[in-house]
Amino acid sequence: MILKPHPSLKELSLNSYLFSDESVNLYEEYIQKTTSYIQQFLSNRTFYQGDNLEEILKNKEQAKLLNIEETHTIDSVLEELNNLYIKNAIAFHNPTYVAHLNCPITLPSVIAEMITTTINTAVETWDQSTSATFIEQEVIQWITNVFNLSNNSDGVFTSGGTQSNFMGLLMARDNYAFKNFGINIKQHGWSNEISKFRVFCSEKAHFSIQKSAALLGMGYDAVIPVKVDKRMRMDANELVLAIERTKQEGNIPIAVVATLGTTDYGSFDPIQTIGKITREHNMWLHADGAYGGVYALTNTHKEYFTGIELVDSITIDFHKTLFQPVSCSAFLVNNKQHFQYVSYYADYLNPVEDKDPQRPNLIEKSIQTTRRFDALKVWLTLKTMGTKTIANYLEEVHSLTKAVYHSIKDEECFEIAHVPELSTLVFRYKSEGITEDIIHNTINLYIKNTLYKAGKASIASTKLDGNIYLKFTLLNPKNTINNLLNIIEMIKTTGEQYKTTN
Repeated sequence: MILKPHPSLKELSLNSYLFSDESVNLYEEYIQKTTSYIQQFLSNRTFYQGDNLEEILKNKEQAKLLNIEETHTIDSVLEELNNLYIKNAIAFHNPTYVAHLNCPITLPSVIAEMITTTINTAVETWDQSTSATFIEQEVIQWITNVFNLSNNSDGVFTSGGTQSNFMGLLMARDNYAFKNFGINIKQHGWSNEISKFRVFCSEKAHFSIQKSAALLGMGYDAVIPVKVDKRMRMDANELVLAIERTKQEGNIPIAVVATLGTTDYGSFDPIQTIGKITREHNMWLHADGAYGGVYALTNTHKEYFTGIELVDSITIDFHKTLFQPVSCSAFLVNNKQHFQYVSYYADYLNPVEDKDPQRPNLIEKSIQTTRRFDALKVWLTLKTMGTKTIANYLEEVHSLTKAVYHSIKDEECFEIAHVPELSTLVFRYKSEGITEDIIHNTINLYIKNTLYKAGKASIASTKLDGNIYLKFTLLNPKNTINNLLNIIEMIKTTGEQYKTTN
């Protein structure tokens, strides 16, 4: 029997909304029209046009999906979207945005996003992704080499640091249960021994550690916070005491999470010392490098990664410090056999009998099934810009942070919480003549909210010893010390304004 060629899709009109060879001209038109709005957004001189409750309520109404039975022109819909979203979007590339871990993004990664989206590759199985599989594997191989992991290491792209940390705790739990009690949680589920499992992390670690423990059925109480030293790093002596105390209580220490760049302070837990402790106690070591992990590329922070080869797993967020669009994260393991704890073989998707080392199915390493081809962003960025450029960007934002620190550390109106190790600076404004912390807290919140609502500057806040502090998170290499000191002056002026008014 001879199969006839499939007929061309003649039924599709030239104005088809489905992306295909027949809609290329329409695609180009859409791109050009959209680009004009993006150009307007990039030309804004402020990070935000301002916060107005009346406008917020108006935008809430505009977002409703009304009159969608019929088609509308792309011009009218783009204009509506511009007024609703683009004009109101927060510009992370703007130098007055210094709030959270949002970075400006590289041009190669933007191109990669366009390619990834239009081709729409799903990377879970070989028959969907083909050579895209090799690109993800190569990026994983590159980052495991950066961390000097073993030849048996591996990894997979994830949606972000929270998912990666979840995978780290899942593997720590399941590996300990199987090795020490012969319990196969994936197959048989829960057992009484697991209720005694305990995980240790710095008291400044990311909230996703507690969240993951809860989602894994162990509960918030399974996470033991360890005190930090003056540099906001996990105190190794306190860790040893906490482990011994846990054993005396009849519970079972199974893992330690060391943070490589805490969200608030950018502090690095002493990974080599912690690694020796976990080896001694037969515990899993997971490193949360979502923020600071990429700093392994720099010359300024090499010392913080001494002993990194001792870890069992690592979280790394490329959408924080490799200047990639969200989301772009990875989870790495030092021994790829540990992916057995998340693998599953479905007859319709990746049956065991189809296993082929030359045509691998990445789903065998992933919690997600359908996944975007996020690795292309990193691959194209590395191929185009090179690691030295990325390292220079990271060293520049670290240098800017130190410059701000040295500029304000002797000013009486500021109290600084720490010496910056990465690119965050936590401090608070202290109004002269006021000693009550409750008033300082009110003033600092007023400063943060006033500058944000006016669209002048976006500054984050956090708490230290129950008090409100302001926080600069610097991830924009194009920022300048003059601009940052101008934000400092705005903070002073706004603080004085509150004192005068109240």
